[in-house]
Amino acid sequence: MSEVHRAATVDEAVGLLDRLGEEGGLLGGGTWILRAPLRHAPLKPHYVAVRDVAELAAVATGDPARLGALATHAELGALEHGTGPLGALAEAARRSAFPAVRNVATLGGNLAARPFPEADLIPALLASEAVLELAGPDGRDRLDVAAYLADRDRRPPGELIASVSVPAPAGRRSWFERLTVRHAAEYSLASVAISLDVDAEGVITDARVAVGAVEDLPRRVEAAEALLRRNELRALDAAEAGRVAAGALRPRDALDAPGWYRRTVLPELFTRAGARLGAS
Repeated sequence: MSEVHRAATVDEAVGLLDRLGEEGGLLGGGTWILRAPLRHAPLKPHYVAVRDVAELAAVATGDPARLGALATHAELGALEHGTGPLGALAEAARRSAFPAVRNVATLGGNLAARPFPEADLIPALLASEAVLELAGPDGRDRLDVAAYLADRDRRPPGELIASVSVPAPAGRRSWFERLTVRHAAEYSLASVAISLDVDAEGVITDARVAVGAVEDLPRRVEAAEALLRRNELRALDAAEAGRVAAGALRPRDALDAPGWYRRTVLPELFTRAGARLGAS
C-alpha cells in the first residue's frame, strides 16, 4: 500500500520529493498511476499529492500563455476552438481519451508519463515551441520540450514541472490531427501537429512540424518544416510534407500497429491538418 503525502506549495512538494528520492512519485490527476498494473509497472511506496497547490493549477492566456502543470485536458481543450496559436494544443487535448479522463488528466502528467509515445499533447507542445518551467531542490529552471524529453529519464527525483509557456504571437496558426483504431478513447497510432507563422500576404514565414506515436518519442521533423516555409498558405502542400516526414522517421512496431502502417497514414494526417490551416 502506497503512502500519500499532501503538499500545499511547490516548495513543499519539491522538498518531499527530494527527501523520498526514488521511493517517491508525484500524484496529480493520477490517471497514469492507476494504469500502472496494466503496464506491469510497480507502484511507488510514496506519492506526493499536489492537487491543492494553487500555482500548479493556474492558467493565464496571453503571449505567451502560461499553463500550470495541473491544467486538465478539459481545461486545455477550452482554450481555443479555432486554428490560432493554441489551436493544436487545444485540439490534442479535446481528442485525447474520453471525458472522465480529460476531466482529471493533467498537462504535466502527459509530459512526464513514460514510456508513452502516444502522448497527444507533446507533439502540439513541440510544434508550439513550448518551454517548461521546472522546480527542483536547486531552484527554478527553464527547458524546451525537446530537451526535456531527451533527458526525461535522468531528471532528478526532487524535480517537478511547474508550468508550460506557449508562445501565442499574432499570425500564428496551428492544428493537430491523429489516427486511432476505432474511436477517440484509444491511443494514437500516429499524430501530427503543425504550427505556421503567416505574414499579412499569406506567406508562411516559419513552420514547425511534430509527429507523435510513430517513433518511441514524439519529435519535430525539420525536413517537413523546410518544405513548408516560404510557401503561400493557400497553396499549402501538406501531403508532400507528410511524405517527407514519413521518409525521415523510423516507425516503431507495436501490438496496435506495425511501423509500415504508421508511416503509410502520415501523409493523410498532414493533408487533414493542412486543410484546416488553409481554410482558416
